[in-house]
Amino acid sequence: MSNKLYYGDNLDVLRKYIKDETVDLCYIDPPFNSKRNYNQIYLNQGKEDKAQSQAFIDTWEWNTRTEKELNEIYDNEKALYSKQTIMLMQGLVNVIDKGSLMAYLVSMTIRIAEIHRVLKDTGSFYLHCDPTASHYLKLVCDGIFCAKGGDFKNEIIWRRHYSHNDGYKFGWIHDVLLFYTKSDKYTYNTQFIPYDDEYIKKNYTLTDDKTGKKYRSVSMNAQGQGEPKYFGNNLLYPPKGTHWRWTQERINEAINSGIIYFTKNGVPRYKQFLENVEGLTVQDTWIDFYSLSSHDKERLGYPTQKPETLLERIINTSTNKKDVVLDAFCGCGTTIAVAERLKRTWIGIDITFQSISLILHRLEKSFGENKFQKMDIELNGIPKDIESAIALANKVDDRTRKEFEKWCVLTYSKNRAAINEKKGKDGGIDGIAYIQDFKGDKKQEQELKQIVFSVKSDLKPKPSYVRDLIGVMQRENAVMGIFITLYEPTKDMIQEAEKQGIYENKMFNLEFPKVLIVSVKDILNNHRLNIPKTQEYKVVKSAKYQAYDDNEQGLLDL
Repeated sequence: MSNKLYYGDNLDVLRKYIKDETVDLCYIDPPFNSKRNYNQIYLNQGKEDKAQSQAFIDTWEWNTRTEKELNEIYDNEKALYSKQTIMLMQGLVNVIDKGSLMAYLVSMTIRIAEIHRVLKDTGSFYLHCDPTASHYLKLVCDGIFCAKGGDFKNEIIWRRHYSHNDGYKFGWIHDVLLFYTKSDKYTYNTQFIPYDDEYIKKNYTLTDDKTGKKYRSVSMNAQGQGEPKYFGNNLLYPPKGTHWRWTQERINEAINSGIIYFTKNGVPRYKQFLENVEGLTVQDTWIDFYSLSSHDKERLGYPTQKPETLLERIINTSTNKKDVVLDAFCGCGTTIAVAERLKRTWIGIDITFQSISLILHRLEKSFGENKFQKMDIELNGIPKDIESAIALANKVDDRTRKEFEKWCVLTYSKNRAAINEKKGKDGGIDGIAYIQDFKGDKKQEQELKQIVFSVKSDLKPKPSYVRDLIGVMQRENAVMGIFITLYEPTKDMIQEAEKQGIYENKMFNLEFPKVLIVSVKDILNNHRLNIPKTQEYKVVKSAKYQAYDDNEQGLLDL
């Protein structure tokens, strides 16, 4: 099975392309507005910011699309929703009304139902959220998983920060992960945290007389009344209110191997040798790693990026090699990068081309160009012909209204331009790239000079668009301007661009048109921005390089 990366709405992708019971593990980290005042969300107060990029959207709006999704749950034509889910939605509408919070919950409900459908019977699901909405999301997951034979396993608390000043309330330093399984038969590989030196010094204080190995003395009994068992020739009853932890067979083996010994009072205990333990068993509170800091090598500049350690734990716990891992909100691709490193098959879905571009860039930089070229990756949803490009440009969905511009700029620049994320008016700039050159006539000083992008999808592009770009170049002191047009440029536009002459890059002794017109047809024919790779200004910082160790699971950091 190929790895798959889908560009589009995850609901559409799940329904059209992901078959029933084909996924072993799904992890999602859907966006939510945890920074806004919770009362505003709960009481539907505050104006929604429609201009915010969907890649970082943290607000949800009740609209005709959401109304349609809610009615779909009520109608339940495909029997995806349990009676409990339908009643929950009805009750929540009465309690919190049809606002941004309800829109979020409806959106999550229909997507989680599709995730439940694509999970194998042995599959697991992790929902990453924060305390702002985790209580509602647990009810949603209960109705989808538990009502259909699945099970709630854990509410995992991840301590993201050591401390946080939240003013006049307790510091908010944790996220929540809700862990569900589709049935009682699921993959679970116990994970361990290695003991530190202080723990070993404090607990492994005893030394075996024969072997000289360090061990600690551990009780053989636990709470709950049980039957007597033989320890050698002696039939011993456990203390009142307890039972012996081990089976008779295991006790016999331990007696023969000398692991069990008896205290002066004749109480059996066993020697837990340090060399035989992997560490502390991971529990439901994860405090051994934090969120990424500005100094972390793996940090890419993506605002909701999670550390690879988090996904390593989840993937290692709930899958084995070659299992299929799905992330339906894959963002900057942490799940995908870790799944690739741990030799799992992966499926990623995201609604923004910026994320798709970032993921491909991350894989190439993390694993090296040669390994990246050999990866079996199936790309879906990215324009491959003029018809699909026109369809992308004409999307009316607010969430994807700038996606055409992003695709044009990032594809043509080979991911070396930064998208203009300004809300509202963009000042005529859809993207910015940089080229290195000498500063003035001083060859001993260098600087990065701007290349500005403007994208238009009008059926009949005008020469005035080129003149507007020239004005932006002058305002921004840019050395080049690139005008990308969905439809073929007119002769007047080409002449207007040619009038601007040539930009001479003295550092590399190269010449470029000051204004370059590029059509989408050119992009589809693999025409790309060809400037020297010096000190690049990329969409994201480079991910740290990692190389496969073909003999071991995982990677070696170089």
